Amino acid sequence: SSGGLYPFASLILSLSVEVTHYSIIYAILPPLFTVNKHKPWIEASYHGVITENMDTVLLDPPLVALDKDAPVPYAGEICAFKINGDDAPFEAVVLNRTSGEGVLRASSPVDCESQKEYTFIIQAYDCGAGPSGANWKKSHKAVVHIQVDDVNEFSPIFRESLYKASITEGKIYDSILQVEAWDQDCSPQYSQICNYEIVTAGTPFAIDRNGNIRNTERLSYDKQQSYKIMVTAFDCGQKRAKEDVVVHIEVKPVCKPGWQGWNKRVDYEPGTGSKQLFPKMHLETCGGPLSGVKAMVELQTNHIGKGCDRETYSEKSLQKLCGAASGSTDLLPAPSPSTNWTAALLMDSGRDSDLIYRFDGRQAANVPDHVVPQNLTDQFTIATWMKHGPSPGLRAEKETLLCSSDKTEMNRHHYSLYVHNCRLVFLLRRDFTQLDTFRPAEFHWKLEQICDKEWHYYVINVEFPAVTLFVDGVTYEPYLVTDDWPIHASKIDTQLTVGACWQGGEVATPRFTQYFRGSLSGLTIRPGRIETQKVISCLQACKEGLDINSLESLAKDIKFHFNPAQSVLVVEGEDVDSINTAMTKVSYINSRQFPTPGLRRLHITTTVQCFGEDTCLSIPDIKAVVMVLPPSEPRITIAGSNRLVRPASDLRGPLGVAPFKELHITSTVMKGDGFARRPGVMEVMHNLDYCDVLVIGEELNPDRESLEIQHSALLGKHLDATNSTSGISIYGVDSMAHYEQALRQVRYRNWRPANLSERRFRLTCSELNGRYTSNDVSVLFLWFICFIFQCYPPQYMRPVHHPLMMHSLNSHMSGSAPPAATVVIVVCIAALVVIVVIGVYRIHATHQEGSREDEDEVKDAEEEWDNSALTITVNPMEALGDEVRQEEHEEEEEEEEEELVGGVTSVESENSDEEEDDDEGREAAKERKQKGKLGWDSSSITY
Repeated sequence: SSGGLYPFASLILSLSVEVTHYSIIYAILPPLFTVNKHKPWIEASYHGVITENMDTVLLDPPLVALDKDAPVPYAGEICAFKINGDDAPFEAVVLNRTSGEGVLRASSPVDCESQKEYTFIIQAYDCGAGPSGANWKKSHKAVVHIQVDDVNEFSPIFRESLYKASITEGKIYDSILQVEAWDQDCSPQYSQICNYEIVTAGTPFAIDRNGNIRNTERLSYDKQQSYKIMVTAFDCGQKRAKEDVVVHIEVKPVCKPGWQGWNKRVDYEPGTGSKQLFPKMHLETCGGPLSGVKAMVELQTNHIGKGCDRETYSEKSLQKLCGAASGSTDLLPAPSPSTNWTAALLMDSGRDSDLIYRFDGRQAANVPDHVVPQNLTDQFTIATWMKHGPSPGLRAEKETLLCSSDKTEMNRHHYSLYVHNCRLVFLLRRDFTQLDTFRPAEFHWKLEQICDKEWHYYVINVEFPAVTLFVDGVTYEPYLVTDDWPIHASKIDTQLTVGACWQGGEVATPRFTQYFRGSLSGLTIRPGRIETQKVISCLQACKEGLDINSLESLAKDIKFHFNPAQSVLVVEGEDVDSINTAMTKVSYINSRQFPTPGLRRLHITTTVQCFGEDTCLSIPDIKAVVMVLPPSEPRITIAGSNRLVRPASDLRGPLGVAPFKELHITSTVMKGDGFARRPGVMEVMHNLDYCDVLVIGEELNPDRESLEIQHSALLGKHLDATNSTSGISIYGVDSMAHYEQALRQVRYRNWRPANLSERRFRLTCSELNGRYTSNDVSVLFLWFICFIFQCYPPQYMRPVHHPLMMHSLNSHMSGSAPPAATVVIVVCIAALVVIVVIGVYRIHATHQEGSREDEDEVKDAEEEWDNSALTITVNPMEALGDEVRQEEHEEEEEEEEEELVGGVTSVESENSDEEEDDDEGREAAKERKQKGKLGWDSSSITY
């Protein structure tokens, strides 16, 4: 049995000594020798090399495991190599179990740039005591060191994307600048930069192996001011940089005098006040001794509006703002239904809301007779903005700005303003009144401004026989005055024209002649008074200009002065440091809340004086720009009630009704939140220049209604008002709060309200002559008429038959009334008389109190009705005043006739100047209405 063989096998094994005996015995008794007695054996350490991105590891010595149990199956065989370490990306594989050979390879890609070497533990395992692998044994721990070989897979990269340097002309530099590249490869061979090379051919520069660039010849600033070269790099594996780098080398001249440290562009944000233009500017004089420096800074704004950034309000608003006397006539207003004579003229619409008319020698306009001032005396003023250049073609042709001539029959010019050969001429022919003698008639001025193609403000003050011309606020006397005979009186009407002169006689067909070529704006005539120097300066003043900050910090030897428009600043001094300090304080300022965006050019000219010489250094001029950024656009919002219902009695009163009693005007701008970077809305305060209240639909009938504002409502404000049958206009540069106060006091009156039942008004406000406009607000105004026992809108009057009244009428028509009915009628009449007496007293008291409250304007007399329904319930004894009773008395017969024909419905309810909003009052009115079964049918009443 198998159990009996084991003692024999043990004996044989114990007696066997040599290895050869094992094979003999194993061949005879293979099942008996399956005991795993020995552990596998491997080397103590291994060194390996693997190339990155490869998987085979070259080990030294090779990976081989031995087992003394060999050649016993399983026990003498090697089944596995195991690596201790989860982070080692390697695996060991047995190639031959009998010989114990194995191989080590990467289990995942190996990157030298991530890790250059690895160290881990490896052990060998035999196959155990049998096929099941039981009783396996493992070898000792061996250390494995693996080095990762680099592959030149990366190209050199420059540390900077752009290199800049500057050198002075005429010098040889050992090193102008150094460029530097680097490589991501892990090995010194491939990661080091071994060479740099200039790619651009034909440049006077060289580069060494360390990246130092030098010039190979002396450079000249006059020949070339800057160089742009391309440089590449190579690693030690001769791999070239993926991208070449740009190197800018600027050649500076040998010290040349001039301004340094200034920027060509300065951004100006609206509303920031004064901003320094050259905070780091200084004058380089190359060390020469100087006796004085003079610098002139010029701000060029001729392309902005009318010569600079001025207020673009209407001419009337500007005159009010500057304190000019009232009574001027605008001959070039904005086209509108009432000022339509300018509609056919060419307008320059690209000037930030400036109202500019352009005349090309073919356009002119006749001013209506009702607009022309008829009372020109010995004192009057003519003012206009004009932009004019040299006349093309015939130089002798006159160009007329303004002309008053005979309308028919003759061709006499009574007064005119024209340009002739770049001379400004004012003609004034006096009427023959006293002596038939020569009088001054033509006044000539010869000025460069007339034909320089720039905007100028011209004001002619006439104090006959003296005539004075102001150009941009500067006074000029005429260089030539020509006398002429007075004009004899005639019955021929005159025609005032703009842009040409009207020739009504001496030609077959009346026509314009002597056309003007140029641009005009704000042409006005003020009869009876002349304009003051202060007002003229205000009207043409610029809102932008140059300024100097911290005058007290300037040196005592510094002198400076501005021109009237503050567009030119001259700074003088003896010391260069003082001049430098003064120039750093030169600033730009724009006082407009919403300035015209765009650029303004700066021009600086400098003169330097040396001791004993007039000029010793030549300083180049500076040209820069100020960029005015766009301002935040305001949004003007008008809010208020858009529906108003009042009794007709309020319309008949002396104060009428205020349609805009609850008006509110606000203005907001969009502002970005610097932290959250989300836009927000901020309320801003600024001025308005006009608000128009227009009548929608049929114009006002002056025989029965009016829309007006009391003069007292404008006192203390820079506001005026004009009204017509189409509405009312409030104008003047003033705050939104003052406009609110004025608009709330606009009153609508209607002393015959029975002819209408509603009016609709539209309100619009403007800032900067229409540059920014508000939303349009429409107000629907309804009113109702109260007779003795009922109130309703007149256009909705319709008969509502009362059964009791119809019964009485029928009884009366059929015959005499029964005695009982007669008694009832007498009692009703007596009761009615008592009610009327009591009502008269209450009406009188209520009317007196309401009149006092309206005059003081303490409480809001205009209250809105509930818009949800038009069922109006009024107590006639409290609603009717003296004026209502008077008008009803005048129309008594007509009203009685209507009552007899159609009947009326009486209504009992409370109506006072204050709204009854509480629930108790409404419930009481409802109960009284239901009790008396009184009311009107509102089914046919719609809006």
